[in-house]
Amino acid sequence: MRNALFFDIDGTLLSDVTGKIPDSALDALKKTIELGNLTFINTGRCYCSVPMELKRAPFSGYLCGCGTYIMLGDEVMFSRIIPHKRGREIIRVLQENHAEPILEATDDCYFSKRITRFEGIEHTRRYFAPMGLGIETYIEQDRFDYDKFVFYYDQKTNLAAIKANLGKDMDLIDRQNGFFEVVPKGFSKASGIAYILEHMNIPMENAYVFGDSSNDLPMFQYVKHAVAMGVHSNVLEPYAEFVTKTVEEDGIAFAMKHYGLI
Repeated sequence: MRNALFFDIDGTLLSDVTGKIPDSALDALKKTIELGNLTFINTGRCYCSVPMELKRAPFSGYLCGCGTYIMLGDEVMFSRIIPHKRGREIIRVLQENHAEPILEATDDCYFSKRITRFEGIEHTRRYFAPMGLGIETYIEQDRFDYDKFVFYYDQKTNLAAIKANLGKDMDLIDRQNGFFEVVPKGFSKASGIAYILEHMNIPMENAYVFGDSSNDLPMFQYVKHAVAMGVHSNVLEPYAEFVTKTVEEDGIAFAMKHYGLI
């Protein structure tokens, strides 16, 4: 029976230290595919911001935006967009309560036209610009929809008011660095995995997940074979079956050897 392997990107395949994907990880992916296993990206990023190196790699599919977009091969199997009216209300609520969002869609990401007070947003803006993202359409322009979003906050932000509004139909993931990742209720990295396993008739015991951050928690809770990277969020600890080495220490290849996947 073939196995299905689900990989987070940032801090898992892609090093937060070097900004690169280790050759050992790419080699391990190639070897496990040759053995007949299936490999999937399972990321909070929307598809447009998946690094080109990973789009060129022979993954079986891409689960993006915390389960809001699923691509199997070249076919889009599922896509969930926040309804336009609700999307405009969310922008208003965030701005009125002094938070700053990055809105994420399948084909682009959207920033405020003005420079914000949040370095996290400005760093992301600079990171995305060479990819052609976030430079043509701005949040202030009412001509786009989006799948999910993040927002940054500080002491000026009325976080309670934001949570009260968003909590009606959104799940808020505390990324623990002054920002929240927000996804429509019912969608997560676990819901994406559930879709793939059912669609491809793969038993749960043949699923493996690899991650490092708090938005990986749903898939760690869902799948038994959960691999935490050497540097990982503490919220994953109770659910990690195996803690591997860091990305820079070839942690992906090390874990795949541990499980006999290569």
